[in-house]
Amino acid sequence: MAKEHIHLIGIGGTGMTSLAGLLHESGCRVTGSDGALYPPTSTILADLGVEVYEGFDAAHLDPAPDLVVVGNAISRGNEEAEAVLDGRLRYTSMPRLIHDRFLVGRHSIVIAGTHGKTTTASMLAAVLTRAGREPGYLIGGLPHDLKRPFAVGNGPAFVIEGDEYDTAFFDKGPKFMHYRPDTALLGTVEFDHADIYRDLEQIQLAFRRLINLVPRRGRIVRYEECAVTREITEGAMATVEGYGMHAGLWRAEDLSERPDGSSFRIVRDGQPFAEIDLKLSGPHNVRNALSVVVAAHEQGLSAEEIAAGLNGFSGVRRRLELRGVRSGVSVFDDFAHHPTAIEETLKAVRNRTANGRVWAILEPRSWSLRRNVFQRRLAEVFDAADEIVVAPVFRPEQIPAENRLDVPALVETLIARGAAARHIVDVESIVERVVDEAADGDVVVVMSNGGFDGLHDRLLEALAARAADPSRVSS
Repeated sequence: MAKEHIHLIGIGGTGMTSLAGLLHESGCRVTGSDGALYPPTSTILADLGVEVYEGFDAAHLDPAPDLVVVGNAISRGNEEAEAVLDGRLRYTSMPRLIHDRFLVGRHSIVIAGTHGKTTTASMLAAVLTRAGREPGYLIGGLPHDLKRPFAVGNGPAFVIEGDEYDTAFFDKGPKFMHYRPDTALLGTVEFDHADIYRDLEQIQLAFRRLINLVPRRGRIVRYEECAVTREITEGAMATVEGYGMHAGLWRAEDLSERPDGSSFRIVRDGQPFAEIDLKLSGPHNVRNALSVVVAAHEQGLSAEEIAAGLNGFSGVRRRLELRGVRSGVSVFDDFAHHPTAIEETLKAVRNRTANGRVWAILEPRSWSLRRNVFQRRLAEVFDAADEIVVAPVFRPEQIPAENRLDVPALVETLIARGAAARHIVDVESIVERVVDEAADGDVVVVMSNGGFDGLHDRLLEALAARAADPSRVSS
């Protein structure tokens, strides 16, 4: 019997690549199309043996697949999407297919909130996996401690990020509404995705609808120190368990931060539960770990199993990931997408940097950062940085001028606040400035949710060249 053939339009996104992996593990023949792909997604798909077409062409759908999955980055006018509609081919969205194929009959654990979804989902999947629970999971990033960012799994639990972004051009509801959570982990909730949500009130409505899906037998794990999160979960029919540094049933106490991580004690209802020695820095990662503790405890893991899983967790690529150290300068990569994430990342770096300066290099690339909705807020999030470089808005022509972030004005505001800030318009000039001025012990944090024209590697190469030329080494 021939394998079911499923074609993914827009296969190169992290979520779609993971879906391709789940379908492949399930015995399907998977093909896909997208623009030019790069590692790591291209590597994952190649390792799976998935046939990927570069570019979009109706011929990729001849003969017709059994099912077509249309990614949420695909719009009307896409040649393959139009061929699907014209040919009346069977099609669906990524979230709907995930529900129908992988969540039915499983305990769906949905990680939601504005920040920390990928790290938290990775952490929980890694903890459950280490404890031998064989969870299913789909993660929109690349965890260091899991072989791949997806697994069908044989255990009862399935861990998935609950993104509030819209589902597809034919389904403008949030992705997470398809995931029907038995357990929902809800961290901080802030205004984001300015391209599809008008204001925080609209965001809140979307999250309220998610919470309303959690059954009475289910559980809501909420961050107690976010007023918006508490408000959203008021009136929930499910059991609510709160966590926080200073509030909630589950708390982290005696926090000690080091350059290589964080140590803290977890207490439950005032009673000691576990001692944690996390390899990740920053209070935000402590909060992520706390929510994982609650969810893992619900799944029946002992305190010892949970502590072992958390202590062994090494993080996720592009979440404050050290890319290398050259000429005494450390270069980190961070998937910056929102002002709060930038602020928390830089605070974590400041706390782990003993003597050197912290360089923050930002490319406004997410839909929200490219808009001026955060013009004022962005000026307030760089206080932990010593040197600030802001690159131009990515593809500015996609944002009307009246709605676009004004980078020169942002830099002027930063300077007026006493910051050492610069607007540098091309990557070559950024590299030149850092190589000329960065000193031994400095830390450079490159912040973008895209490739930033290979800035990380170019910095490391140029710093290595500087190290080979003693006359150029800064001090």
